[in-house]
Amino acid sequence: MRILHTGDWHLGRTLEGRSRQKEQEQFIDELVEIADFHKVDLILMAGDVYDSVNPPAASEQLFYEAAARLTSGGRPLVVIAGNHDQPERVSSVSPLVLRQGITLVGLPTSEPVTVHAARTGEIAKIAALPYPSEARLGELLAGDSGEEELRLAYSARVGKLMQLLGREFTSQTVNLAMSHIYVLGGVESDSERPIQVGGAYTVDPSALACGAQYTALGHLHRAQRVKGEGMIRYSGSPLAYSFSEAGQAKSVTLIDVAPGGEPTFEEIYLRCGRPLVRWSSTGGLQEVYNWLDEGRDASAFIDLEIRLSEAMSMNDIQRLRKSREGIIHIRPIYPQMEMELEQTSRSRMPVQELFRKFYQRQTGGAEPEDSLIELFLQLTEEERRQPEEGEEN
Repeated sequence: MRILHTGDWHLGRTLEGRSRQKEQEQFIDELVEIADFHKVDLILMAGDVYDSVNPPAASEQLFYEAAARLTSGGRPLVVIAGNHDQPERVSSVSPLVLRQGITLVGLPTSEPVTVHAARTGEIAKIAALPYPSEARLGELLAGDSGEEELRLAYSARVGKLMQLLGREFTSQTVNLAMSHIYVLGGVESDSERPIQVGGAYTVDPSALACGAQYTALGHLHRAQRVKGEGMIRYSGSPLAYSFSEAGQAKSVTLIDVAPGGEPTFEEIYLRCGRPLVRWSSTGGLQEVYNWLDEGRDASAFIDLEIRLSEAMSMNDIQRLRKSREGIIHIRPIYPQMEMELEQTSRSRMPVQELFRKFYQRQTGGAEPEDSLIELFLQLTEEERRQPEEGEEN
């Protein structure tokens, strides 16, 4: 049986107000192309269909169109809800689509999913567990427990559900598991919404030991394998959704597995999506303008860090933004300003006053406009909020 594993579509997501709808439509086109070209028998979508519990109508339409196209010809599709999804919304159309081979699992259930592969005649049993929040598990964990105790209790609960879901696995079926969780050891980025508190709601890989030959995971946006029983993988997101994912190659996972056999997998790298890149300029504004004139990263979204010896004006910022619509962040770095901030860190002088003094010195006494001060404060706050690589926001 040939299986295509994908997840974390986040339909409806934007990047600082920039729509990603067109890129997501291109991803669906490419996904359908991959499924058809590789003669896929089953598609697993491991959660976070949408980016919010109340997605735009255009995003819902895109999902319904994707489901219809992917199951054309009788190919089954199994979808679970992620932590960004409203579970009832994901599964609400089940009565309309079940006969088309589309299985939508919104809330945790004790019943595994059974699908038939028309091409091979094989049967797959899927232990499908949507995002298991405390509320969705229907069980409150003790609030006064220590973090380790709480994590173990949560892992144990997830493990119990997986064992229940895997009870119909046999040596004559293709045995699969799928969930939307954070498994201990996975590498994060800052575009996943946290589903754990201080690590308390991470899941130990041993909790997934239910006899599955392949476990398809969603939540983490970097494609990666996790150590554990059988083969356990995150497919990653199809698009880069934050600058912490800059430079990541996005993919979907193709698995070949027979009853009782070892699975093999291949990453199918995607062409769709605008790249996210980080520019760091030490040569001032002129260096950035040169890059723009050269057409550097012409189709990319850009996070620009620029080191300057003189204050950047509103005209400079407006010119940069007009020069390339893909410039998302502009973060001026003033070495002297950094030094003064460090030297006065013990003082109570407001940041805007430090900037005012810096601007006056650089311009021979001119007063910065209120709008420029406000913009500087916004950029400073934006920089303060930027998480380190691998951290979540």
